[in-house]
Amino acid sequence: MTSHTGSPAQSTIIVAAKDWTPTSWQSKPIKQDVDYPDQAHLAKVLEKIGRLPPMVAPGEIHRLRQQLADVAQGKAFLLQGGDCAELFDYCAQSPIEAKLKVLLQMSLVLVWGARMPVVRIARMAGQYAKPRSKSTEMHEGKEILSYRGDNVNGYDPADRTPDPERLLGAYFHSAATLNYVRSILAEGFADLHHPSNWNLHHVKSATLRQEYQSIVDRLTDALDFMQTIGADPNGNNHSAHSTLNTVDIFASHEGLLLEYEQALTRLMTDPTNASQKKYYNVGTHFIWIGDRTRQLDGAHVEYFRGIENPIGVKCGPSMKPDELVDLLNILDADKRPGKITLITRYGVDQVDKYLPGHIKAVQESGHVVVWACDPMHGNTKQSVSGVKTRHLVDITRELSQAIRIHKQFGSHLGGVHFELTGDRVTECVGGSMELLDEELLERYETHCDPRLNYEQALDMAFLIAKYQEKQRGSSDLMHL
Repeated sequence: MTSHTGSPAQSTIIVAAKDWTPTSWQSKPIKQDVDYPDQAHLAKVLEKIGRLPPMVAPGEIHRLRQQLADVAQGKAFLLQGGDCAELFDYCAQSPIEAKLKVLLQMSLVLVWGARMPVVRIARMAGQYAKPRSKSTEMHEGKEILSYRGDNVNGYDPADRTPDPERLLGAYFHSAATLNYVRSILAEGFADLHHPSNWNLHHVKSATLRQEYQSIVDRLTDALDFMQTIGADPNGNNHSAHSTLNTVDIFASHEGLLLEYEQALTRLMTDPTNASQKKYYNVGTHFIWIGDRTRQLDGAHVEYFRGIENPIGVKCGPSMKPDELVDLLNILDADKRPGKITLITRYGVDQVDKYLPGHIKAVQESGHVVVWACDPMHGNTKQSVSGVKTRHLVDITRELSQAIRIHKQFGSHLGGVHFELTGDRVTECVGGSMELLDEELLERYETHCDPRLNYEQALDMAFLIAKYQEKQRGSSDLMHL
């Protein structure tokens, strides 16, 4: 980082990456950009977004960075999950609550299994854009523009022209979602004093329900004991807040549309050092670079290297080990623990081939990263029903192989990254509900990639927690 000091009358120092500004990405080649027919309209919308207030505060961003540093050092576990592509229609009470509920229940299971804090990041409040392998598609014999997400164009084939007003819609839907999340968390939505409120009435599997209820019962007993001996500061005063009645849930999305991200990049006071100002993306807490936009000389890497937010990098089979090190050096020259989260996505048959080389390269580089496994993206298949799907057996196998390989190479898997929903959709095959291929069309609702449903997401949490619980009492290498 390079410091730039203002005039002598000013006591504030602007700290920024060398030769970087929020607009410097514009001089670089770009992938996955959107061609807006009305550039004047786009400029007007972006100017307005640039004047709108921040959606998140620098203090929240720094708190997440501190928590991710703990994950990188093996002191906490990362759970990141949510929709493949959010729709504006998901900005409503029921979908928001359902998504929060499944993330909270998963994290409770993981805390119980690992006996360590869980950092919760939702793919929420901004995950409206999606990269596409082709800019056009065929529909009823005609070539039309591909659907790029609700903040670009409409899913309806007649509404595929990119509309700048949708960027403004993305801002307000994101802000409304974050506002409601903060409100219900403040009101005790995540209160562990009442875990029985987290009912499992949608869970059909008696075995799964019994296992979860067992954790809830033991947790309730522990909380009652803490209140009895006075160890719970809120036992008699729930007006105060502690980790027992509220939690941090951070927002995240893929940083795809750089014009939008630039408009939300602000020079703000560093909450840890009032004499310094730094650049923050105030549209979300955590933002990641996709597998299609991580070119070393590209616009996305240029933009990401200058912001203070913790950032993720999708890491797949096409990523060469030396390229990974070069990318880390660009994005985090100071090698700050937890600044970078590497989200690996290989596919069940490719993990053994690529993950060891990536681990060794990072270890030799000196970077202290968060390793997170995304066992979803590399395991997408075409179903006999004619829709895209994923099999839980493949998802579980990739995750278990990642855990095994990290242990073999003296590393540790710090977290997981799932595409999931709190609803009872039928998009992925398998799990304790034994969802069959021929049942996929019953509630196949995704506009992009298939997601784990409520019960399947809990399946994954229980598998990880069981492994973690066993590991606490054994040094042997085990599979999920």
